[in-house]
This record gives sequence, structure tokens and C-alpha cells, in this order.
Amino acid sequence: MSNDHYFSADPAAPATRVQVSFTAAGRELELTASAGVFSASRLDPGTAVLLRKAPLPRRAGTLLDLGCGYGPIAVTLAVSAPAATVYAVDVNARALELVRENAARIGAADRVVAVPPGQVPADVRFDEIWSNPPIRIGKPALHELLQTWLPRLAPGGVAWLVVSRNLGADSLAGWLAERGYAVDRHASQKGYRVLSVTAGDD
Repeated sequence: MSNDHYFSADPAAPATRVQVSFTAAGRELELTASAGVFSASRLDPGTAVLLRKAPLPRRAGTLLDLGCGYGPIAVTLAVSAPAATVYAVDVNARALELVRENAARIGAADRVVAVPPGQVPADVRFDEIWSNPPIRIGKPALHELLQTWLPRLAPGGVAWLVVSRNLGADSLAGWLAERGYAVDRHASQKGYRVLSVTAGDD
């Protein structure tokens, strides 16, 4: 059995490709996924809840899909906000290749920027951050991830996160609040919480 995780930079598992179909932003989408990336055979249930319950953006802006996998969030954002630029960030090189392919399939190759974390220009700020964060990397690494990216919200920006209640959604919300963020439990469904996170008042 492979010791790969979906957060491996270069997964060793054979790239067995599958098609994943779902409806989001009023459109039927069919994306290519592969072994070695997160939720490779289906739309992850948490991602489905996030896309169903959080208000999808409609305006131009700069958006981030943090921990993008094969790109269901990034592609949905690109469909919903056709004038926006969407950064899709992941450490997994195979996932990024799939995002580029899936963005091209919907005609958004020029608006979806699929890159590893270190290739996002330091001056880019995000109007919205969307993430089904990689809880299983462990709490210290997860906290470091969020402390790296949440400060890059533009003024008035919002982050939409989906986390399983059983995997610490409420404790994560409390941790964010302790660090000065305004956290709202926007919705709950099927064992998941959708959190909106904004910069708190100074």
C-alpha cells in the first residue's frame, strides 16, 4: 500500500484518471481527477456543502482556492465569477496539472492560476479565500497554513472554510477568534460547518 498522502508534492501512486460530475453555480460540471490527489473519485462531501451553502462570488476580483486538489472549488468560482482571477494553490503537482486541464475545459485557462504556494506573488491580496482545508496535515501545520494565507485577505475580504464538526470545526473557529478574526458559523449540513472568517475590528 502506498504511503502517499494527497498533500504529497509528487505522489507516487499511478495517475489513474477518473471523471467526476457535479452541479455547481447553476452548471453541470465534469472534471478530471486522479489517484494521488484529494477526493480523487468524487466531489468531497465537505466541498459539496461549501459550494452549496456559501454565497458564490459574482463580481470581478481576485479569489483563492487554498488546497485546491483537482480544482472543483476553483472551477466553480471561475464559472460563478467570469470576470475574476482565481488562484488555485496546492503542494501536489499532479493536482495542479489537473486544475489547469479542468480550467481549460470550461474555457477559463487564462483566469485560473494553478501554482504551488511559493509561486503566488507576494503582493497579491484576495477578495475571497475558499478552502476545504487539509485538516489531516495536523493542527500545527494547519494553523501555520491559515496564519500564512488569511492575512492576505484584501480589506473587506472574507474567507469561506468548511470543516467537519468531528474533526474540530468548533475548536478551529475558537482558535481563529482568539487571533482576532471575526468568525461566523454560517451554515451546518451533513456533519460539516461552513465558517466565514473576516478581519476583526481593531
